[in-house]
Amino acid sequence: MGMLPFLDQPVLLHSSRDAGECTMTPEQCAYKQRYWVYWYEADHRYALPTVAFFMVAIGLFIIAHVTSLLTPQSTKKRSIWFRPVAFLRYLSYKTWRIAGWHTQSLGVCLLGAAGLVYFLSMMLGPRPYYWPNTMEISYGGSPPIATRSGFLALACMPFLIILAAKSNPITALTGISHEKLFVWHNWVAWAMFVLALAHTFPFIVYNIWMGDIKEEWNSSGVWVTGVVALIAQAWLTFMSIPWIRNRYYEFFKATHFFMAMVFVIFLFIHCDFRMSSWDYFIATGVLYSLSWFYSQCKTWFEHGIRHKARLVPESDETLKVTIDTAMEWGPGQHVFLRFVTCGMHALTAHPFTICSVPQKDKESNQLVFYIKPHGGITGRLMAMARKNPDVLIPVLIDGPYGGISVGKMEEFDRSIVIGGGAGAGLTLSMIEDFVCASSFADEEKELKVIVATRDPGMRAWYLQALEDLVTRQSLEKPVPGLSIHIHETCATTVVPELKTKELEEAGVKVQDVHSNECSTSSESLPADLFAVQCFTGRPNLPAAIYQMASQEGKSVGVVVCGPASMTYDVSAASAEVQSRIIAKKPGNARELWLHRENFS
Repeated sequence: MGMLPFLDQPVLLHSSRDAGECTMTPEQCAYKQRYWVYWYEADHRYALPTVAFFMVAIGLFIIAHVTSLLTPQSTKKRSIWFRPVAFLRYLSYKTWRIAGWHTQSLGVCLLGAAGLVYFLSMMLGPRPYYWPNTMEISYGGSPPIATRSGFLALACMPFLIILAAKSNPITALTGISHEKLFVWHNWVAWAMFVLALAHTFPFIVYNIWMGDIKEEWNSSGVWVTGVVALIAQAWLTFMSIPWIRNRYYEFFKATHFFMAMVFVIFLFIHCDFRMSSWDYFIATGVLYSLSWFYSQCKTWFEHGIRHKARLVPESDETLKVTIDTAMEWGPGQHVFLRFVTCGMHALTAHPFTICSVPQKDKESNQLVFYIKPHGGITGRLMAMARKNPDVLIPVLIDGPYGGISVGKMEEFDRSIVIGGGAGAGLTLSMIEDFVCASSFADEEKELKVIVATRDPGMRAWYLQALEDLVTRQSLEKPVPGLSIHIHETCATTVVPELKTKELEEAGVKVQDVHSNECSTSSESLPADLFAVQCFTGRPNLPAAIYQMASQEGKSVGVVVCGPASMTYDVSAASAEVQSRIIAKKPGNARELWLHRENFS
C-alpha cells in the first residue's frame, strides 16, 4: 500500500463538496457559510483567483511582447512609440545600491509589491481568523485563516515550479529568457513559504487550545506529511538565499532537486484530494514534464552525445573551452554544459555564455567559451587543462537559451558592448556578429566595445582571439565604426572615456583624471583592423553610455556582461537616458535598449 494509508479511502480525484445538513441555528449556519469563509468552496474563493492573478500578470507581458513584434519599424521611430517604451524601460533598468547590495529593478519591485498586496489582502482581509468555537459549539476544526492560506499557497505551486524550467511556456509566450524569470521563482517561493507557515501555525494554536495536539499527531498522517513538506520547503527556500546559494553552489545544486521531490510528494499526500487540490499537482506535472522533456530531447536527439570539449588554459585566470558542432545559435546566447567525465559534476549542467557566432555556409561551427575558474566544476576543469592541455572530454549540450535575437543589434545606429572579467568573452561574439553584419550593411553603423579585467594575462589571449576572428572572416582592412578599449583594472584610476569639456556639453559631470595608456604593438593585426586601445584603470561606463546616447535622433543598443557593480552602473546610466527621452531633452538619442547577460 506504500503511502496510501495516509490517504482517505477510497482515493478519489476530488473530495465531496456536500457539507451535509447544518444542525446549528440559522444565524450560526449563515455565519459558517459566508462567501469568504465557507470551507467547501475555499479552493474556488482563494486558489482560482490566485491563478487568475498570475495569469493576468503574464498576459500583460505577452501583450507587450506581441505588440513589439507586430509594430512596424516606421512607427517605432515616432514619439508616440518610443516615449511610452522609454517609460517601461526606465522601470526595467532603474535599480538602487544600498550598502553594497543592488536591488531589483523598479518594475520588478512594483510587480512584487502588487503580489504582496494581493496575498496580504486575501489572507488577512476576510474575518474571522479563527472560528468562535466553544466546548459546546464547533464551527469546524480548520481555522479560516489556515484554510485560505493553504489554498493560496497551493495555487502558487504550478507557477513556482514552471518558473524554474529552462524551456517553459512563460518564456515562449513573453520572450523573457528563463534566467530573467528566476527572480520570480525565488519570490514566489518565499510567498508560498510564508503562506505555508500561516497555514500551519493556526492549527497548532487551535489544537493546543483543544488539548488534543498529541492525539492528532499520532492518529493522523496529515500532520506528519505536512511537517515533512514544510521542512523540505524551508530547506529549499533558505538555501536559495543568494549569498548561501553562491557560496555552496555545488552542494545547493546537488540537494535542490531531491528536496523539491520530497516537498512535492509529501505535499501531494498532505492535500489528500481535498476539493480540487490535486488538480494543481496535475497542472504542475504536465507543464514541468513537457518543459523537461523538451530540453532533454534537444540535448539527446538534436545535439546528440558526440560532442567533445577541448580545454586550454589561456591564462592563470581564464580557461578556454571549444566544442565543434553543427548547431546554430545567436550572439549572446548561453548553453548548459554537462561534462560527462567530471565525477559527481556529471549529474548537473552549468550555464556558460557562448563567445563565438556560427559561420555562414559552413557545415561545422565552433562553440567557444572563456571561463573564469572558481570552485566546483570550473576549478576541476581548469585543473584538468593544466595537467593535460588540449584534453578532450565528452560533453552534453542543452540550449541555446536567452541572448539577443538575430538581427536585433542591426536595428540600432550605435551600439556599445561592455564586458567585465569572464564577461569579456561575450564581447567577442558581439564583435564577430558586427563584422559579419557590416559587410552587408547599406549604411555605416558604430560599435564601441569596452572590456575591463583584473587578469594580467587577459590582453594576450583576447588579442589572439581577435586575430583568430580576423582569420575566420578573412579581413584585410579596418572594420568601419568599430573600436575596442581594453582596461586593465589593476590600477584604481578611473579612465575618462571623453574629455571633460565634451562631457560637460553633454550635461555629464565627471572628475577629470588621467591614466597611462598601455602600449600595443603597431604591428598587431587586431589593433590595426579593430582600432584596439589599451588603458590602465577602470572605465567610466556612465560617461561612455551618455556619450553614445548624445546624438539626437539616433538609436542606441547597450549590452553588458560582468560583475554586479558593473551591471548596476550600466543600468543606472541607461535608466537616466530613458528619463531624458521621456522628458524630450534636446541632444539625446531617440531610444536606448539594454541587454544584461547574467552568465559568463
